[in-house]
Amino acid sequence: MPLEEGDYYLNAQGYKVFTEKYHLKRGHCCKSGCKHCPYGYDKKTDTFT
Repeated sequence: MPLEEGDYYLNAQGYKVFTEKYHLKRGHCCKSGCKHCPYGYDKKTDTFT
């Protein structure tokens, strides 16, 4: 899936941080503990809230 404007931003360290918009467009949770996960995944407990 090609990236579009608004799918990510660069943090202070220069890494891509995917937005909630991108995660919703992708359509599923990757269980990586993403900062803007709209699916409510908690990596520490491996559960969805």
